[in-house]
Amino acid sequence: MTDYVTRAGIEVDPALAAFIETEVIAPLGRDTGEFWTGFADLLGKFAPRNRALLQKREDLQAKIDAWHTERAGQPHDASAYRAFLEEIGYLVPEPGGFTIGTENVDPEIATMAGPQLVVPILNARFLLNAANARWGSLYDAFYGTDALDAPAARPGGYDEDRGAAVIAEAKAFMDEAVPLADGKKWSELSDVKDNGIPLADPSQCVGWNDKACLFKHNGLHIEVVFDADHPIGRTDPANIADINLEAALTTIADCEDSVAAVDAEDKLLAYRNWLGVIRGDLSESFEKGGKTVTRALEGDRTYTAQDGSEFALPGRSLMFVRNVGHLMTNPAMRWDGGEIPEGIMDAVVTSAVGAHDVAGLGKNGNSRKGSIYIVKPKMHGPEECAFTNDLFDAVEDLLGLPRHTVKVGVMDEERRTSANLAACIHAVRDRIVFINTGFLDRTGDEIHTSMRAGPMMRKGEMKSSSWLKAYEARNVGIGLAHGLSGRAQIGKGMWAAPDLMGQMMIEKIGHLRAGANTAWVPSPTAATLHAIHYHREDVFEIQKGLGDAAKLEELLTIPLADGTNWSEEEIREELDNNCQGLLGYVVRWIDAGVGCSKVPDINDVGLMEDRATLRISSQHIANWLLHGVISEDQVMDSLHRMAAKVDEQNAGDPFYEPLLENQDGAAFSAAKDLIFKGVEQPSGYTEPLLHAWRLRKKAGA
Repeated sequence: MTDYVTRAGIEVDPALAAFIETEVIAPLGRDTGEFWTGFADLLGKFAPRNRALLQKREDLQAKIDAWHTERAGQPHDASAYRAFLEEIGYLVPEPGGFTIGTENVDPEIATMAGPQLVVPILNARFLLNAANARWGSLYDAFYGTDALDAPAARPGGYDEDRGAAVIAEAKAFMDEAVPLADGKKWSELSDVKDNGIPLADPSQCVGWNDKACLFKHNGLHIEVVFDADHPIGRTDPANIADINLEAALTTIADCEDSVAAVDAEDKLLAYRNWLGVIRGDLSESFEKGGKTVTRALEGDRTYTAQDGSEFALPGRSLMFVRNVGHLMTNPAMRWDGGEIPEGIMDAVVTSAVGAHDVAGLGKNGNSRKGSIYIVKPKMHGPEECAFTNDLFDAVEDLLGLPRHTVKVGVMDEERRTSANLAACIHAVRDRIVFINTGFLDRTGDEIHTSMRAGPMMRKGEMKSSSWLKAYEARNVGIGLAHGLSGRAQIGKGMWAAPDLMGQMMIEKIGHLRAGANTAWVPSPTAATLHAIHYHREDVFEIQKGLGDAAKLEELLTIPLADGTNWSEEEIREELDNNCQGLLGYVVRWIDAGVGCSKVPDINDVGLMEDRATLRISSQHIANWLLHGVISEDQVMDSLHRMAAKVDEQNAGDPFYEPLLENQDGAAFSAAKDLIFKGVEQPSGYTEPLLHAWRLRKKAGA
């Protein structure tokens, strides 16, 4: 049982209270007593609204369930369905023409296009790597991945043949992005110290320092490093030692789906790491190659411009922080007899940390425009977006910040938000800086919302379904129609396979061609490679040529498997795929408290998974169970067989607890609950069950 200290009627974990008071509020020059009083007042206004919004979700779902149940066995009537959704208030009227009014937005978000990282905030090492991924070595990215179509590096040190192929590929990229005069190739460049670099467009050279020349293309910087003493530069005709690309323009430090944060201990670590990033003093020491390595945040990079003036470029990504959604509470704080809404706690504490940046208290600074960037996930429709807008107003007043200092990124990952996206944007129109699509969560909600309409098509078929195509296209079209281009990010989801960079380089450029000016990648290396796409395509020019958004009717098409007669083999294949993915992730979340990691899939391909994969897998199995496509016995058979596979995949981990030997344990029990209690979970979310089982695991139960 947690012992609490009381602050203005709020029961707070003592360590968390001390952290907030001494490290967050006091350095801002604000009175801690007034802060807690204001926090309590804010809770009094917003906690009841939070509960009412969650109840409305349940009320709408009950009406949708009843509508489908009453029409069981009848052909789906799309026009009647839409009229019904309008009647119950699930669909709201479109707002009139408007343009967002967000101001003081950093160029990384507003006027630049480039990769975006999402990183679990609890892992300081990963967080530092992501923040430092603003710049990445193209040589390293090619050398260590299959993005380079050449024989793999031979073991035992540097492979010169592989290195030569890397250099050739990198210089071919330079021919595209920074062409030389008279058709000359970068591979032919030599004697740069004496002859300079003959550019086709001399204005592309924007600066230099004692080690590098700086170029600019499509709004992104490229740094060519010259070093005759470097092992690579010494053998290069032009003494080029490396080519660094401006890569992860923005990074989201994630308090939500990629972490297992269930109590005060976890939340304190999250907030402390966020403060370390904002102050600029976060560091982490670890063992590597038998030596202790300490990682810290990179400083800015300084150059001399063509006119002789000095200037600096950020050495780090511009940082967002992703709060949790409206659903969960957390025992870190209690108020009015229960745990406080975790989303409200996140909004207050992460904004207070962000206020250090606004006040100029950080070593390097994050936003040069005086803004705090918060991504808000899993909002259902415009009312919930309006709630977030009002909450951020109240947080700004609590912290003495100017109105709209706190900006919001809206995750378009719930069906009611997608169907009412223009109204959602309108509700946050003066602070929105980001909209983003996500296949996994969005599909999970698609299944849950229409759970009783009938059995759903297989997951693989979802990717080519009409509703999903409409979802991805509408997100861009509606965003552009309301002025996000040049003012905010329109983003696309994750490339989940960090080891398949060659395939990423073929496929992910499609996100740019669809009009997205940022997209998620799973690693700093992937960010460097994905940056190449933003040199090959000018997203802002693409956006100018895109047409109207897809029609709402297409979005509302339910992905039912009408008339499908699957074979036993197909059913078993789909079930095994779902169960293996679910178990492979759950065992790490519950037993190790790891919310995001590279998890091998059923074909042993490592996928960067977070909690969203559980939602889609568990909801899909629950749907097929509900409609008799599969039985409980078939599910248990698959769980046992897939547990054996997951145990085998983790056999090399000395800390791993085998699932088959612990079928009464927290991980296997959580997996069963996610499936067999899936229909009754609020909006199909996995968090309530995961948190309960993780807390039991931490307590040693």
